[in-house]
Amino acid sequence: MHPKCYLLLFSLLVPLSIQAGNIKGQVYADDLPLAFANIALANTSYGTVSDDKGYFVLDNIPEGEYKMIVSSIGYESYSQSILIYKDESINIKLELKSNSTLLNAVTITGTKTFKRRTDSPVMVNIVDSKTMDNVQACNLSEGLKFQPGLRVETDCQTCNYTQLRINGLGGSYSQILINGRPIFSPLTGLYGLEQLPTNMIERIEVVRGGGSSLYGSSAIAGTVNVITKIPKKNTYEFNYFYQNIAQQTNDHHLRANTTFVHKNKNLGASLFGNYRNRGYYDHNKDNFSEIPAIENIALGTNLFYLPKENQKLEVSLSYLNEYRHGGEILIDKTVHLTAQAEEREHNVWLGSADYQLNFNEDNSTFISYMAWQNTQRTHYTGIFPDTAEDIEIHLQNPPYGISNTTTLQGGFQLNHRLDNFLKGSNVLTLGSEYIQDDVFDNIDAYNYNIDQISKTLGVFLQSDWNISPSLSLLSGIRLDKHNLVDNPILNTRLSLLYKFKKNTQFRLNYGTGFRAPQAFDTDLHIAFAGGGISRVQLSPDLLEEHSQSLSSSINYDKATDDYVFGFTLEGFYTHLKNAFYMHPLGEDAFGEVFEKRNGAGAAVKGATLELRGNYKQKIQLETGLTLQRSQYEDPVSYIESVSPTRNFLRTPNQYGFANLLLMPNQRLNINLNYVYTGKMEVLHLAGAPNQSVDEIITSAPFSEVNLKTSYLFPIQNIKTGIELYGGVKNIFNAYQNDFDIGKNRDSNYIYGSAAPRTFFVGVKFKSI
Repeated sequence: MHPKCYLLLFSLLVPLSIQAGNIKGQVYADDLPLAFANIALANTSYGTVSDDKGYFVLDNIPEGEYKMIVSSIGYESYSQSILIYKDESINIKLELKSNSTLLNAVTITGTKTFKRRTDSPVMVNIVDSKTMDNVQACNLSEGLKFQPGLRVETDCQTCNYTQLRINGLGGSYSQILINGRPIFSPLTGLYGLEQLPTNMIERIEVVRGGGSSLYGSSAIAGTVNVITKIPKKNTYEFNYFYQNIAQQTNDHHLRANTTFVHKNKNLGASLFGNYRNRGYYDHNKDNFSEIPAIENIALGTNLFYLPKENQKLEVSLSYLNEYRHGGEILIDKTVHLTAQAEEREHNVWLGSADYQLNFNEDNSTFISYMAWQNTQRTHYTGIFPDTAEDIEIHLQNPPYGISNTTTLQGGFQLNHRLDNFLKGSNVLTLGSEYIQDDVFDNIDAYNYNIDQISKTLGVFLQSDWNISPSLSLLSGIRLDKHNLVDNPILNTRLSLLYKFKKNTQFRLNYGTGFRAPQAFDTDLHIAFAGGGISRVQLSPDLLEEHSQSLSSSINYDKATDDYVFGFTLEGFYTHLKNAFYMHPLGEDAFGEVFEKRNGAGAAVKGATLELRGNYKQKIQLETGLTLQRSQYEDPVSYIESVSPTRNFLRTPNQYGFANLLLMPNQRLNINLNYVYTGKMEVLHLAGAPNQSVDEIITSAPFSEVNLKTSYLFPIQNIKTGIELYGGVKNIFNAYQNDFDIGKNRDSNYIYGSAAPRTFFVGVKFKSI
């Protein structure tokens, strides 16, 4: 047990005799000083508030016996009896225990330094491992659905690649980090959201908009930081669950986690393993899958070592292998002999190492880091031809391909705290980093070849200035030299936080960014359309895209011993200059060709409302709704035969979620959650027997309701719990019902829920 916990337990059992006319102390929570905690002596006028380092003083207290009460929003109140004597003084350290996961979580993504959510000028939303478990999220993509302003969509009927949209912008506008490092390569962005299992994830921190300058200029829509399992104590967990998709498809999952920490607390390791085997799902019974078969293996470890009290070394390493096949259901047939198919096998390595040194009485921190990712892929994307001549060509040179992408990052960061900075405090951050993405993707049969190296050298400076206990200003600049852009680009970020009456925060954020003229995520995806394949190429005149983002929000939370209630209302606006769009060039010998070009501009604007509440740790509710609009300044032609439109495709103007957790006791959990996807415009290309014309359709809205129930059976003598659980995903079977049929289908014509009604059951063994 932590020494502070012994102190707290002792103080609860034994009244503290303070031989003093004053009380001095410091309040902690989550091993960090807790600012703005209320300290009061019951039934008196004596009271104060802890400062930004958690310190407090109560002076000139008359001799006598008092009840001291310490409270703070999001934490359980603490009280103890105190005897006050004359002419004596004593120091007290107090540790408050969190009473809700909704408030004051410690975050790093907003400022790249540890900071409580309510103290950060940048709003950071948290998805922890418990939440992902409650909603039965299998992977990262499913875990991100329950966050305001976020929407995960499936974009291919054949291979089911996914992308994350934040505040109405496409997936390539979002930056995904692994342990704070941008090693999600352009190719990893296609399938990586599904390849990362949730049992490797400690928590996910989400920043909407460009609120921090430290993570790179491409984080235009926002930043998602996936923090892997952190070794804290000796634990283990084994988990098996089975899912059945629409009474047709089996989906097996086997997971294992274990954590070791040395008795001296200076060395620790966490390990995880995940195996998944899912079959095909054919919704319209045409022998072509709508959900592909997958076999996935993931292994990894996180390690830390403390050479000295002021030094820390962290190393992480993960390996992912995935086989994925979609299209005509493969039974005893070589893939290039099937009517239509996408087959991929990925081998992915992810690694990082961080060294941290605290010095200057912990007022200064030096961090150096390096990270690496490599993906090797073999793949097939093809349609079996109809004519004898084309069949012979196909058999002689079937469209198999190879991919090899490598991401390298290295850098350093220096933080220095100034305690007396213009009557406030300031944390200055200076750093530099180098990032290189090497992308090679080739299919000889289609004359398709991407061989792209992008290099960025960035320098950043940030000031996190606490002007007063109620006012903070985060300002930063970042200078990037990108090898595909002629001149260095300077971007700025400003975030202002004003705290009103301890439980209300107002925020105002402004940021600029850019995206280089390179291939991102979906540009690397070859789709099926019109009886052939569709590809994206870059215009030789393509320029970088620039952005300006502005957001403002009000955050309110009220907490008592019995309940927590809060809301956040945010408005956002992003303007894109030289906005990228896909211009149709028509057909070649292989199918449709699109060219990425610059448009005049585009704007995304809207508002997000979050509501949250927790009653006596028995009932917890989180919900969010986003209303927005995404439009180009000039109409864009998506295909020659369809009238141009200003609207972003596949972008609903309304979407949201709700997550209700019922905890009648410590053993029983009931989770009911809901995901709403509003109407959107979707391009539908002709070619399939059921589709004779090119058109843009407006989809119906989707409401997906999910339920999970779990019960824990503790076995105290071996410190093990057995948890049984089960439930239903998409209870009312809200799923697309107008998929194309046959081999000439438009594989990009897919929208709505990721899967139809799915039943699941599972058993988990874990340490308690």
